[in-house]
Amino acid sequence: MTDPADIETVLAAAHLARRPARRAAATTRAAWLRALAAGLDTAADELVEIAHRETALPLPRLRNELVRTTFQARMFADRLDQGTLFETRIDPADPAWPMGARPDIRRTQVAIGPVLVFAASNFPFAFSVAGGDSVSALAAGCPVVVKAHEGHPELSRATARIVTEHLRAAGAPDGLFGLLEGRDAGVTAVRDRRIRAVGFTGSEAGGRALFDLAVSRPDPIPFYGELGSTNPVLVTEAGWEHRADEIVTGFTESGTLGSGQFCTQPGVVLVPDLAGFLDRLTLPAVGPMLNQRIADGYGHALESVAGHPDVEVAMTGPASPDAPSARILTSTARAVLVDPAIVNTEIFGPASVLVEYDDPGQALDVLELIEGTLTATVQGATESDDQATDAVDVLAERAGRIIWNQWPTGVTVSDAQQHGGPWPATTAPVSTSVGTAAALRFARPVAYQNLPIATLPEELRG
Repeated sequence: MTDPADIETVLAAAHLARRPARRAAATTRAAWLRALAAGLDTAADELVEIAHRETALPLPRLRNELVRTTFQARMFADRLDQGTLFETRIDPADPAWPMGARPDIRRTQVAIGPVLVFAASNFPFAFSVAGGDSVSALAAGCPVVVKAHEGHPELSRATARIVTEHLRAAGAPDGLFGLLEGRDAGVTAVRDRRIRAVGFTGSEAGGRALFDLAVSRPDPIPFYGELGSTNPVLVTEAGWEHRADEIVTGFTESGTLGSGQFCTQPGVVLVPDLAGFLDRLTLPAVGPMLNQRIADGYGHALESVAGHPDVEVAMTGPASPDAPSARILTSTARAVLVDPAIVNTEIFGPASVLVEYDDPGQALDVLELIEGTLTATVQGATESDDQATDAVDVLAERAGRIIWNQWPTGVTVSDAQQHGGPWPATTAPVSTSVGTAAALRFARPVAYQNLPIATLPEELRG
């Protein structure tokens, strides 16, 4: 736990670093990110071993996740060097402007200030201390204060030490990166006036509590929370007719990947032929949960949904003393139309609800009841079909990413990626926490009118 004196030290240092960080050229910030990535790569063996010990995640998965983590840091650096991470707009003075003489106006984005990042449990590298929130905030020119996740404290300290050392060696200002531990430290930081935005990945309950703190401050601040998601899948009638075996195989792999501990795990699947789906389905054994708290949460959510009078436990996978069983629950579209909680309760773990529908219209009625979600998937025919077209239109109102004939787990880092969605998937549906657009969360637009060229930010001097 970080004591009050050390919390103050970290927050004060971040506050002092805000102006040097904001004024740093894009190429300088790019160098910081590359130094960070190089440091993590150099320490990969040490970090992966610690992560394996604290999370029980398999070594290959952790190595791949660390590669993803350093890749995204370098990708942000590349976009900074290319000048494409943020948009600039320049309107030269125009005395003949139709509504009256227009002054010279130049618009850019400037860093919002120190950002507090809450690390996630299920991705100890990619969504943790040096993960996407931290990298996108640094790319924007913001100091970062990370609240470590209690599920991997030793890894958090080691990562923060490496990041801080390599940022310092790259010439970054002191205080650009800091680490806090403990729930009280996180709450204190959310309330502190020196923190100007928050990034969070975690549970709906925890995220909502912190969101309420952030917006109820005397000076409310943006809270970018990635929370719960059931990630519905629609199997169309044509898709089932032409691709049944492929669909069931893909679902099994996606639904049990990482013991179901992905925020994009397909938790609800609408099917036209429940019996045929179950006949083709075999559940594999899964690995341990990340920690006991998550295991308990899985059990409670599973019990809540399975206890519904219109839900049955149709299949249970192999169990072991240190790992849960994968589960398949089943229900009907008619039951869901009476009680949408069946499809709007996230079960964070290797369980999904299969919902059988009678006709395409009924399936659309169920989709209309889905709450905001990170992803929505349509498993259709090899080419588009009418049912799929109608479903995509409905799902675009509810999901941040719509997937066709693929599966939602495996969120690539790219320029076009969108990892967000309406409540309760996130608290900020117009933003993304993955991809280069994530940096926009931590910068705000400023227009400069009639300023001498020498006083403008570098990117506006053209």
